[in-house]
This record gives sequence, C-alpha cells and structure tokens, in this order.
Amino acid sequence: MSIEQRTYYTTVDSPAGPLLLTADECGALTSLSVPEQKGGRVPLPHWLRDPAPFRAAEGQLAAYFAGELKEFTLELAGEGTDFRRRVWAALDDVPYGATTTYGAIAARIGAPRAAVRAVGGAIGANPLLIVRPCHRVIGADGTLTGYAGGLHRKRLLLDLEGVL
Repeated sequence: MSIEQRTYYTTVDSPAGPLLLTADECGALTSLSVPEQKGGRVPLPHWLRDPAPFRAAEGQLAAYFAGELKEFTLELAGEGTDFRRRVWAALDDVPYGATTTYGAIAARIGAPRAAVRAVGGAIGANPLLIVRPCHRVIGADGTLTGYAGGLHRKRLLLDLEGVL
C-alpha cells in the first residue's frame, strides 16, 4: 500500500486482546490484527487514527464476542494474490460453530492435494483474523494447528463458537 493511499486505524478491546483494525479510504476493513501476531500489522506514522470508519466493525465484533453474531457483514478489502483470495473466499464459507481442514479448503478451491501447504500459507497470511474465520481450520486429525494469532486465541474463538 503506498503512502498516498490513506489508511485509517483504531484499536478495539476484546476477549482476544486489543484488536488493531485498519481500513482504506472507502472505509472497507483491510486488516484485523492481534498483539504478537505472526505477520500482524502495527500502526505506521502516516496512518490516521480515527474510530469513525470502524463503528460497524466494532459493533459486530462486540456482538460476536457476546455470542450474539454468527456471521460478519462488513465490507472487506484484504490484499492478496488470486490464489490467496480463492482460499480466503473458501474460509468465508465455513459456518460459525463448524471446522474444516486444510485439505478440504484445497478441494473446495479445486487445488490438488499437493497444494495443502500452499493453502496453509494463504490461511496464515489472512489479514483479517476473526472476521475471516481462519481459526475454524484444523488439522486432518482434528488437532488445533497453527494460527497466526496464537493457539490460545484459536482455542478461545472455537470455544466461543461451541466447537471445543
């Protein structure tokens, strides 16, 4: 993202810790990061701190953590390759309270079985934690595998959704 493009940000408290939200000039959510997140964002000097573009996201996140919201309806604008976008679209289809596997995501996007590692990389690069539910992807044997926000947060989110 170039400096010429405006990036807005705010932080929101949550049971998963403080959430850093960013949005583009149109108000579309571009990222949601947690502290110590692998590949997570941190505010840059040219970003504009402004909670106004995040009112809907803040309300929906509060409802989600209160167990009242099962599906986010926010405008999202995470940047990624075509492959990553296909993987992220498949993540968006995993319903609240359900889990899937890396292999199932690969199959859903028409990728060969050998692409499971690439699918895992795309899931790990998801810039919109929680909102785009990469926490719902588990290992083929049912184990909780990697999560950029940390396995303790993955457990928290899956517990909230009644999976664990």
